[in-house]
Amino acid sequence: MADRARSISSAARFGLTDPRAEQDLRAAGLWGDSGPQHEVILTALSRTPDPDLALRGLDRIRESAPDSWPELRDALETDRRLRGRLIAVLGSSSAFTDFLAAHPGQWRRLDGGGTPVEHYTQALYEAVEAEGDHRVAKVRGADAVRRLKAAYRGLLMEVAADDLGHVVESTAARFTYDEIARQLSELADAALRAALAVAWAESGSSGSARVAVIAMGKCGGQELNYVSDVDVVFVGDGDLAVATRVASALMRVAGEACFEVDANLRPEGRNGALVRTLDGHGTYYKRWAKTWEFQALLKARPVAGDAELGQGYLDTVSPMVWHAANRDNFVPEVQAMRRRVEDHVPSELVDRELKLGRGGLRDVEFAVQLLQLVHGRTDELLRLGSTVDALAALGAGGYVGRTDSAELADSYRFLRTLEHRLQLQRLRRTHLFPADQETDELRWLARASGIGPERGRTAAQVLQSDFRRHANRIRRLHEKLFYRPLLEAVSRVPTEALRLTTEEAHARLAALGYLSPQGALQHIKALTEGVSRRAAIQSALLPVLLDLLGNTPDPDGGLLAYRKVSEALSGTPWYLRVLRDEGAVAERLATLLGTSRFVPDLVVRAPEVLRMLGDPKELTSRDPAEVAGSLRAAVRRHGYLGNAVAAARSLRRHELLRIACADLLGFTDVLTVCAGLSSVWGAVLQASLEAVDRAEAAAAGGHLATVAVIGMGRLGGSELGYGSDADVMFVCQPAPGVSDEDALKYAGRVAQAVRKLLGSPSQDPPLQVDVDLRPEGRQGPIVRTLESYRAYYAQWGEVWEAQALLRARPVAGDAELGARFIAMIDPIRYPGGGLDAAQVREIRRIKARVDTERLPRGADPATHTKLGRGGLADIEWTVQLIQLRNAHAVPDLRTTSTMDGLAAAVAADLLTPDDAEALRSAWLLATRVRNAATLVRGKQADQLPTHGRELAAVAAAMGTELTKDPGQFLDDYRRTTRHARAVVEHVFYD
Repeated sequence: MADRARSISSAARFGLTDPRAEQDLRAAGLWGDSGPQHEVILTALSRTPDPDLALRGLDRIRESAPDSWPELRDALETDRRLRGRLIAVLGSSSAFTDFLAAHPGQWRRLDGGGTPVEHYTQALYEAVEAEGDHRVAKVRGADAVRRLKAAYRGLLMEVAADDLGHVVESTAARFTYDEIARQLSELADAALRAALAVAWAESGSSGSARVAVIAMGKCGGQELNYVSDVDVVFVGDGDLAVATRVASALMRVAGEACFEVDANLRPEGRNGALVRTLDGHGTYYKRWAKTWEFQALLKARPVAGDAELGQGYLDTVSPMVWHAANRDNFVPEVQAMRRRVEDHVPSELVDRELKLGRGGLRDVEFAVQLLQLVHGRTDELLRLGSTVDALAALGAGGYVGRTDSAELADSYRFLRTLEHRLQLQRLRRTHLFPADQETDELRWLARASGIGPERGRTAAQVLQSDFRRHANRIRRLHEKLFYRPLLEAVSRVPTEALRLTTEEAHARLAALGYLSPQGALQHIKALTEGVSRRAAIQSALLPVLLDLLGNTPDPDGGLLAYRKVSEALSGTPWYLRVLRDEGAVAERLATLLGTSRFVPDLVVRAPEVLRMLGDPKELTSRDPAEVAGSLRAAVRRHGYLGNAVAAARSLRRHELLRIACADLLGFTDVLTVCAGLSSVWGAVLQASLEAVDRAEAAAAGGHLATVAVIGMGRLGGSELGYGSDADVMFVCQPAPGVSDEDALKYAGRVAQAVRKLLGSPSQDPPLQVDVDLRPEGRQGPIVRTLESYRAYYAQWGEVWEAQALLRARPVAGDAELGARFIAMIDPIRYPGGGLDAAQVREIRRIKARVDTERLPRGADPATHTKLGRGGLADIEWTVQLIQLRNAHAVPDLRTTSTMDGLAAAVAADLLTPDDAEALRSAWLLATRVRNAATLVRGKQADQLPTHGRELAAVAAAMGTELTKDPGQFLDDYRRTTRHARAVVEHVFYD
């Protein structure tokens, strides 16, 4: 055992850790009793990404062809080039080990002679015996697939040897990413040509049709991976039935032998004809193609089949590609493509996805392609398929900085190299960087990429650091690539590196979603003018903010709002610093400004809320009682009545903005929003009432009466929206020794002063106190005593007034008086025995009148959130009718909350669960939509927009992704309220 341990320890100095290593070495004649033999081979093994894997590969080759093993071992000993290439391949790919074990003599093709790229096609033609001018294969069927697979895999192994040889032998030629990608693409071209030759042989009709194969995607751009679908489009001429059979056969042969062939980029995708004529393609792209299809055509390249037909395809589609940026739907389709990149990546993988994650390959490719579409219309030098070639052309043409172009290309090559190495392991498609805990995988990938330890860090740690650095650089430059030149376009200082003309800057802004590029440029200029520190910070912020605003429903309005907020807060020292240093704040502010007209004015007047945007908990965790206490304490500090009410307004403004931000950002639910808004209203009324009462008492020589404020309607139900008035009633109780007349005069002055002070014009959203639900309405006194209310309801009260009292709740003033008022009205709103038939008919009559008379002229009943079919009024009246008829016998129905009333009705078997759910869903949706529409428009809005940016903004405020069709959101609203209306018809109208 000790000898065995020493042997393994000796083998370990060559990186071999497998317990079977010594046994394999001895069997291969690489280890003797005295220790290692052929040490040069063992040293080469130690340099591979996985020495154990490389040794197992050599052993499998030896076992598969023992007679030729001595020849191979001697060749490895003497031929440095073969040694580096073969052992690098074996230590990097188990798939190539399988290939060499199945085809033992194939190791000879790695001795350095190799197959030149220009001979790839001929080599694969020979494999299927395709001869003559038309290249029809003599071999077909399973035999053709077998031969083509072996020949293709052998050539692919040669490419891998070129790619990896320097990892083992430092003196070996180093092939760049660009060269390897081009070799892989040329090999794919050759495979398509050979597969086409087999397809023609199987069709037996080579003279009746012509077919051209157009490579798309990475193959078209000559930047293919080791393992990737090859995207193609087929063009045919002559007998299209024959051409289609040939195309289908090509896809099958290539798929079984080499790689999957994907033709879904063809017109109409998988539902479209597999082969079309030139005219068919031209007609489709002229009439039906979407912007993403023209983006895909950037990389189109004829690779197989009829050369004249292939060139004709390019001549047909290329002019349309370079006019795509002029299309009306260019902006929304480009935006949808940009967002789609990350949407398909699970959140737990987004930081590891080389291809689709933030700072991944798609960021580079999309940025480059969009710039090509925008600027390639006038600059033919940008019309290139390769991403790195196009980047170089963009840098040389001044569309991006030369340094930025070089750095982005460097990072792109780095990530593509990692992608290649990961795919080589098992020749499987993957784009996932190893997780932090996958130390063996990280170590292997670092060695395969030629990354070693440095400065006390392991190779795996260096790799992780490099990966994050390149991903962050890509994300930063992705943003800068679009927006930094826009700053230069409005700068007074010319620059060689960035020289966008005004027209080009307009085009770039339009491509990013701005409907008024000229206005956007003016805002940029105003924000970045001068040499102040503020202008410098804005210049650093704007690239990111322009990108963020471009992802909102209204980029133009958002940029204008940002300018107004920035100018208003120019004297606030921390404002720009918070945006610069806290990325989440800038991102969330952009979302708010590009979605809502309600928020910007409040931000200017309550900027301290901006600090909360960095922490969702701060936006959502304030206790209503704490808010009320803070507001009352602030008001008490002011002796002058005007200042006291101004303090109440200020805190209300702060809370309104806090709640709106949490709502728009999706950090809270609709019931919490309504309760928060109602609580704020109650606190404002309480604080204002106290301040006015103090002032009146000082003038009158004492408090002549106590006053209570009874919330009605949505305030009473804690269901207020952003633009809701506060429906209230005032009740008073004379102080000891004070007559009712004097007490009422005193309380009347208090009530009128509260209404006047809160309702006075201001820049804040209105604070209207509505007392029209009081007895006798507008003709009645604004304040009554408790006994006066009792007498009125006993003698004159009508059924609709009992219905209005269902939501009555003390919200401010004297708590004991408020409780007595509630005790007094309970028998009225919960009448013993319920309602008689005449009273039920009266409620239905009033509801029908409301439906016909109060709906605004021109309003759409299907989308009016308050009075429309299945809207708030429908549901609330239904619940209230159930309460009036049954609350005397069902105590749980005695609630001011619509949602609690629905739940109690289900529990008492007064509503079926399905009916209650239909009403509940519609009420919550209508309330959310009403709030969202108010936030979007900046004023009370009961009508859901039915088209345009306002509809998109309301949908976005409701959490619908901008990539989704807002029309679907509109259909969902109509369907939900239609179901609710059906329930109202049979429950309310019986």
